Amino acid sequence: MTRPGRLAPLLAALLTPLMALPAIARPVAVTAPPPIIGLWHNPMGTIQVRTMNCNGELCGTIAHATPAAEQDARESGVTQLVGLQLLSGYRETAPGKWSGTVFVPDMGRRFSSRIVQTSPDTLKISGCLIGGWFCKSQIWTRV
Repeated sequence: MTRPGRLAPLLAALLTPLMALPAIARPVAVTAPPPIIGLWHNPMGTIQVRTMNCNGELCGTIAHATPAAEQDARESGVTQLVGLQLLSGYRETAPGKWSGTVFVPDMGRRFSSRIVQTSPDTLKISGCLIGGWFCKSQIWTRV
């Protein structure tokens, strides 16, 4: 017969492995891919754009630009490239897809645009002329 003072450690030793079973049996939660919010660079590495939430819409401003990118922008009438809002008014149209407006500094013009997050660290950004026709795309990479 077991003495009362020895029963508690014995029960704890027997029950401890059983208490771990529900934790083992629980399904693992699937985590969402990293958000589109962050710092991205264009394929040539001439600009870095910081994407963020602007009043419920996605926007992005230029955080860094090379001297060559700044010169190209000046030739189109853009005097200050860093701080310029490049992406504006983007709304999510489907998971990982947004539609809005992109400003192309070296052309000094805004175009309708789509963004598709092709992986956690890459974005395909397209700018289109007329109603989604005549589009040009770039792949941006997370910094």
